[in-house]
Amino acid sequence: MREKSVISIGARGRAEAARRASRDDSKTRGDARARHTPTRRRRRRRTTRMSRGASARGAVLTRRAARVVSNARARAAMARALSNAERLQPRVDACNEITAADHAKYVPFVVDGHAVGALQPWFADELLGASGSGTLERDASGTVVFARELDTPDKRTDALRPALEALRDKGVITGWRDEIFPVTMGYGVPPLLRVERAAASLLGVRAYGVHVNGFVTLPDGTKELWVGKRAKNKQTFPSKLDHLVAGGLPDGMPPSVCVVKECGEEASVPESLAKNATAVGAVSYSMNYQGCCKRDVLFCYDLELPLDFVPTPDDGEVESFERYEISKVIDIMATTEDFKPNCCLVIIDFCVRHGFITPDEPGYVKLVQSLRVGND
Repeated sequence: MREKSVISIGARGRAEAARRASRDDSKTRGDARARHTPTRRRRRRRTTRMSRGASARGAVLTRRAARVVSNARARAAMARALSNAERLQPRVDACNEITAADHAKYVPFVVDGHAVGALQPWFADELLGASGSGTLERDASGTVVFARELDTPDKRTDALRPALEALRDKGVITGWRDEIFPVTMGYGVPPLLRVERAAASLLGVRAYGVHVNGFVTLPDGTKELWVGKRAKNKQTFPSKLDHLVAGGLPDGMPPSVCVVKECGEEASVPESLAKNATAVGAVSYSMNYQGCCKRDVLFCYDLELPLDFVPTPDDGEVESFERYEISKVIDIMATTEDFKPNCCLVIIDFCVRHGFITPDEPGYVKLVQSLRVGND
């Protein structure tokens, strides 16, 4: 009996020990889980935050992309809403960008008491240095003037020519043409002197030229414009779109004669057709061209050509000709800088006169007025 009791007690002891061991093991595992639980939670929270952050960034990028698309659509809608006059105004403004403040920075070039030019300060120094004594000088106000003894147009022309040639050889004057331009107080006024055409813009003197709108009228009354593309090797504005015919007005040559000459040289237009060109007015501008004050008056001509006539380049200054609908020409001018800048003024004048731009459009008066800035 006593032995059985001892055995029973021993069994209970072993059972109790087993339960304690099991509790200890559970506690150990629980403690281990407790130790790792915060880490797991932190990982889950971090993953959740990253997921939410990525979603937020994606949403921000989506909203930004939507705004970009929306703004682009708004600008396109605005462009479509603008009238032709408003769309083309920037092309005219680009030719009239010199302000009164800009003029104040130039050095006046005065001949026989008349302010005929405007020099960049650096070019005034170059010109005075190349002229030597007895030709040009600065007066008390800093104005560049001729020496007093050079009191006739021929004397001034002969005295200044060597200085201009020296600046050509030095590379200061580029695009030398061996064409003589008159320096005058206004169109039709006797010249005060004569200079090489390439020096005109550096001297800031007013120059004159002719531009011809060559066009055809289709059987339905639609008008199309002949557009030239300037040669790649042109000294100025290479590969730009241009008129059928355009050129500077040489000294002593009437504009109508110049038109016939340029028509034959640039587009192989026979004299019999070129003589039909009609003078329709003039445009003028004052622009900053390569740091110089370029002041030009362009005499405008319209020349209606037969439908079967195709102009061809002759003197190497034009690469090709193509006929465009007027609406396409307007779009090219309004949306690109493909045209030579001053051509835009003449073509816009053509569009005004032929009813492609009308007083019904907003911006009409401003556009028309800005085509003629500083006419003599």
